[in-house]
Amino acid sequence: MQQQQAEDGGPRPGQRVIEVILPTYAMKPGEDEKFYPSKAKAICEDILRTTLAGQEYDEELAKEWVTNIGNDIKDKVKTLNIPRYKVICQITIGQVRDQGVSIASRCLWDVAHDNYASVNFSNDSLW
Repeated sequence: MQQQQAEDGGPRPGQRVIEVILPTYAMKPGEDEKFYPSKAKAICEDILRTTLAGQEYDEELAKEWVTNIGNDIKDKVKTLNIPRYKVICQITIGQVRDQGVSIASRCLWDVAHDNYASVNFSNDSLW
């Protein structure tokens, strides 16, 4: 028994149509969506300079500065058209007192597409 088809080769009347949709996800960022550390570094340096220049270290104010600086950096870096990246800010403020400090972090990332920007700021009272 032959199946009856509509004259145009489409489904028969009353026959269920299954629509096939191909995956639309992208596995890597587009050329115009790449993260460039130099642009992020410039943003970080500007925010640190405007927020901390001329400030004296104060423990209570430092807590506020860390939050505000982190939020400002994340907001401005997100304007760089990098929708496929997660922006992480790690900010540490300490008092200058003839001490040494080492800070380390670990991340799991894709070496072909992920990157980072690191900025240091210090004045007579804080780092």
